[in-house]
Amino acid sequence: MTVENQSSAPPTPADLKPRIARRAYELYEERAHKNGPAVEDWEQAEREIRPGDAKSEPKPEAKSEPKPGDQAAESKPAPAPPSPAQRKHKRTLILLGCAIVLVLATAATFYYLYFIAPFESTDDAFIEGHVAIVSPQVSGPVVQLHIHDNQMVQEGDLLLEIDPRNYETKTAQTRADLAAAQSQLEQAKAQVVVDEAKAAQQLAAVAVADAEARLACADLQRYQAVESRAVSQTQLDLEQTRAESTTGSLEVARNRARAATAQVNLSRTSVASAIAGVQQADAKLQQAELDLSYTKIFAPIAGRVTQRTVERGDYVMTAQSLLALVPTNMWIVANFKETQLARIHPGQSVLIRMDAYPGQKLKGKVESLQAGTGAQFSLLPPENAVGNYVKVVQRVPVRIIFDEPLPPGLDISPGMSVTPEVTVK
Repeated sequence: MTVENQSSAPPTPADLKPRIARRAYELYEERAHKNGPAVEDWEQAEREIRPGDAKSEPKPEAKSEPKPGDQAAESKPAPAPPSPAQRKHKRTLILLGCAIVLVLATAATFYYLYFIAPFESTDDAFIEGHVAIVSPQVSGPVVQLHIHDNQMVQEGDLLLEIDPRNYETKTAQTRADLAAAQSQLEQAKAQVVVDEAKAAQQLAAVAVADAEARLACADLQRYQAVESRAVSQTQLDLEQTRAESTTGSLEVARNRARAATAQVNLSRTSVASAIAGVQQADAKLQQAELDLSYTKIFAPIAGRVTQRTVERGDYVMTAQSLLALVPTNMWIVANFKETQLARIHPGQSVLIRMDAYPGQKLKGKVESLQAGTGAQFSLLPPENAVGNYVKVVQRVPVRIIFDEPLPPGLDISPGMSVTPEVTVK
């Protein structure tokens, strides 16, 4: 009776508490496998409803439901530790990478030491040459043109002709003037001979007059020495008069002789003047012949015809630019920075690369360095002492000549760009 009563009696709160706890744990595990977040929500709700029980009862561990990714991760086996062969392969790869880096660094150092450090180069370099500008020295219409553009000519070749008729007429006139001057010279020379003969005649007359004067003076002295009774006064007066007359005649003869001598000197001066006239006429003739020769313009040097501006029939003026001749003798002007000049000296070898012929390499050498920067000799040199100053690295022209004959197939002209590399080691 007592047992039945005990078994049929309603459970007390003390009996329900363990049962509730067991049932809750069963539900917790069951729901944890199905929905992990739902279990967490249920736990939170349970704590809010029964805070006292949640504190007193031990909280079962929540098992979250695995997600698809987590299930895949759980299904994967744990990575096995690397084997010795794998570790050796990894070390080999590391050593190979270090070796590659070391080889690249060595190659870069070798390239710098052997291909960059021993050289100084610049791209501010151009071909230069003495370009001859052909201009006429006389004016006139062009009647013949013997050249065309870009033609190669040799020194002394006939380029063009100017109408020579005016200059031929002038040459003939000056030649006639020269003949007249030569005739005047011959006449002056003949006049000198005549005047010299007259002067000699006058000198002879002076001698005769002098003799007569001396004789008259001697006779007068003899008459005067005789007593007055032996000579009449008339005779004495006659001898006196004759002595005075001969003395006067002597003076006249001497004056005529001096005049004749002066005429000779004048004739000789006329000869000198005639000689100067002949020389002047000859100079005019030479100038006329030279002007006539200038009507034919010849090539002053061997080169290629460039910038031809003249055509047949054009009237050209003196000093007018007609064409330019570009010679084959050329060199390079390289404008190096002033910071590069410390290692550049005359005589150093140069490797020349041309922009027009990328595959062509030419040899040259440094000939000289200009005594001054390019800006200093420009049309408007800088005035650094006025205004604000900004330091700019200057460039100095360096003359480089070719060390070997240029290949015949290269068409090299002034102004073409080149890149020289000066060996400075």
